[in-house]
Amino acid sequence: PVLLGCGSAQQPGSCPALCECSEAAKTVKCVNRNLTAVPPDLPPYVRNLFITGNRLARLPAGAFPAQRLPDLGALNLSGNHLRAVEAGALATLPALRQLDLSGNPLVSLSPQAFGEGGSPLEELALRGALRDHGVLLSLAAMLQSGALRNLSRLELADNGLLLLPAGMFTALPALRQLDLSNNSLVGLRNVSFQGLGQLQSLNLSDNSLGVLRNGTLAQFRGLPALRHIGLGRNAWVCDCAVEDLVAWLKESDQVEGKEALTCAYPDKMLGKALLKINGSDLNCSVPVDMPSQLQTSYVFLGIVLALIGAIFLLVLYLNRKGIKKWMHNIRDACRDHMEGYHYRYEINADPRLTNLSSNSDV
Repeated sequence: PVLLGCGSAQQPGSCPALCECSEAAKTVKCVNRNLTAVPPDLPPYVRNLFITGNRLARLPAGAFPAQRLPDLGALNLSGNHLRAVEAGALATLPALRQLDLSGNPLVSLSPQAFGEGGSPLEELALRGALRDHGVLLSLAAMLQSGALRNLSRLELADNGLLLLPAGMFTALPALRQLDLSNNSLVGLRNVSFQGLGQLQSLNLSDNSLGVLRNGTLAQFRGLPALRHIGLGRNAWVCDCAVEDLVAWLKESDQVEGKEALTCAYPDKMLGKALLKINGSDLNCSVPVDMPSQLQTSYVFLGIVLALIGAIFLLVLYLNRKGIKKWMHNIRDACRDHMEGYHYRYEINADPRLTNLSSNSDV
């Protein structure tokens, strides 16, 4: 038996050192072995490959032997200290359906990681792997390129995301589950969900959302398959801007646990359930956005003044001849008046003329 075991270790398809293999389950596990590279001698029967808790650092092109893993469908590379996934690193896996890169401090993710022809990948997990903003932009470029058009599940939780790149999900027509929970999202104004006709579940819980605008709510209404929306544990701001959200919550059956959604601001509304808010609580008689209203008033005032100025100039133009005659009359009157002053000055300045002027006979 020992000789047979040694002989089998040298045969193609044998289990790599530091790994555990099960041909019956089509599974190979290389867990917590301090590996620095993907084992080159993986058995060709593997369908489920776990390389986790190691020190791979980077996943270069050709990391997986070409044509050697035709049936590999599930690949778990979580917790490997991966910092870079290079172009073509996953291009030689024709049957890959599930990929988990969670828990890796990625700083570089090539948009061509799956090659030029795209991938059959259906599930992608990146939990806690997108702390670097550049990696988020690279992922957005990859998704927008159409390389992952078959993706049905995308997990982006635990990444501290504040905002999402515009149009990030527009090329994912098969997407059914989108997990954005436990981030720091403050708004969805630049996020488009249009085109996600298959989307069934959207998790937005544990973020910093203060309000959902009409545009976002309209997109939710327009997704025919969307049945589950998670909005719990967000910092809802209960002012006049929340009215549309409250109305949508009351009419929608998509939001899970909507009865537990409560206000975080202002202090007087703290802890109040969103579904129990009414108009008297919000006091919306005072304009919400005073700076924008003042700006509008200034613009209107400027337009009015411009019209008045234009009318004034038109009147001047139409009466230019009369105005010119009136100016000439004013000039002549002023000249006669000044000549009178000049004559009196000459009389007063000459004593002889003064005596003559005082003589009534003269």
